Order: sequence, then structure tokens, then C-alpha cells
Amino acid sequence: MIPFTDNELKPVVKNRIEKIRPKLALDGGDIRFLDVINSKIYVQLMGACVGCSSSGDTLKYGVERDLKLHIHPELQVINVPFGMEEQLHKL
Repeated sequence: MIPFTDNELKPVVKNRIEKIRPKLALDGGDIRFLDVINSKIYVQLMGACVGCSSSGDTLKYGVERDLKLHIHPELQVINVPFGMEEQLHKL
């Protein structure tokens, strides 16, 4: 069980994602923090990450691993495809 509320997680996650962004930019990619809902982190991969066959690995073994290591080991990161952002708040 994650001992933080969504509102407590948001600034911490957003700050950590800002530290991850330069790594993705090295390969022409980017990431945008969208929200934390029910302790799940919703992001949007952008740039070269869109359509890249390695984007799933980047999300799981790059972004999610980093957040688990620096924030909490039970965090889950979910990529939201372009155009689906509005669906987040219907969850």
C-alpha cells in the first residue's frame, strides 16, 4: 500500500519526471506528466518515443524504475496516448 495521497505524490512525481526528461531528450524523446489517480502515475510519451518500438521498455525500465527507486516501490506508470487525455478524469 502506498502511504501517500495522490495530492502528496503529484509534486514529487512531477519533479522526478523533470529529472528524467533530459535522458529521453538525448534520443529525441520527451515525457509529460499528466496526473496521479489512485496512486497510478499517468504520463504521455512524446517526440521520438511516439511509435518507437522501445517505448514500452523506456516506460517500464526507465521511467517507472526511476520513480520506484526514488519515490516508492509500488508505483505504476501508465502512458496515455495522444487524444486520450480527456479520458483520465473519467476513471
